[in-house]
Amino acid sequence: MLMFSSPNPLPSKPLNPTKTAQNKEEQPPIPVIHVQDLSCFYGRHKAVEGVYIDIYERHVTAIIGPSGCGKSTFLKTLNRIGEMESNLRIQGRVELLGKNIYAKDTNLNQLRRQVGMIFQQPNPFAMSIYDNVAYGIRTVSRPSRSVLDDAVESALRSAALWDEVKDNLNQSGLALSGGQQQRLCIARALAVNPKVLLMDEPCSALDPIATLKIEALIHELKEKLTIVIVTHNMQQASRISGYTAFFSTDEHRIGQLVEFGTTSQIFLEAEQPSTRDYVAGRFG
Repeated sequence: MLMFSSPNPLPSKPLNPTKTAQNKEEQPPIPVIHVQDLSCFYGRHKAVEGVYIDIYERHVTAIIGPSGCGKSTFLKTLNRIGEMESNLRIQGRVELLGKNIYAKDTNLNQLRRQVGMIFQQPNPFAMSIYDNVAYGIRTVSRPSRSVLDDAVESALRSAALWDEVKDNLNQSGLALSGGQQQRLCIARALAVNPKVLLMDEPCSALDPIATLKIEALIHELKEKLTIVIVTHNMQQASRISGYTAFFSTDEHRIGQLVEFGTTSQIFLEAEQPSTRDYVAGRFG
């Protein structure tokens, strides 16, 4: 259904995911992440306010909105990585498969293996391609070399990078092109078998050809994973996502989720004027 973050939301026509799925002869979407009344603060500054949203299994959800609307802050609450970067404080609840990830007994290392993160700038480690991918596996187990070799190959294949690097696995990951580095980071995240992959503008530093490769990869990965992507590129959001959430920087609704629904609904039949204006490029 459409969900709004304001306690007094504007009138809306509910989105029925079940009906949408049945029209496509699919099962209704299953929420993997459930966010309830989430607000985020940097000191006294409120960056995100009162967000309610479900993130659906094996779908791509695009988070859109102008700069400063809280998109990246929201994304970083979904695996608690924001706590590592700043004095981010949250109120509300975020559940992964029914478990509150902000509970005191949450194992953060395990959480971040289940919910991987890809950043705006590729960030491969200063080590070989092989060791970049193997890094996460080695932190949780000590597999035999043959098992590790298979896992590294599988992750690189899943990231559509194997054919390009298979003969140079001992080469530094830093020697790859920007697009290859980003796919290496994706392979590194995939190697530990996450359930969810978070992407914070993963193509903003890439050229158009590398961007198309990442988008093609996202289409393939959504068959196995749940993906949440922050993007400023409206064409990209419309191409790759099944659901879209629009966040606002309006002075009365800063950091609020204005509208959420299927991507076709948000881009073609948005309820709110600010959503229609933003996706049409009239501001932002």
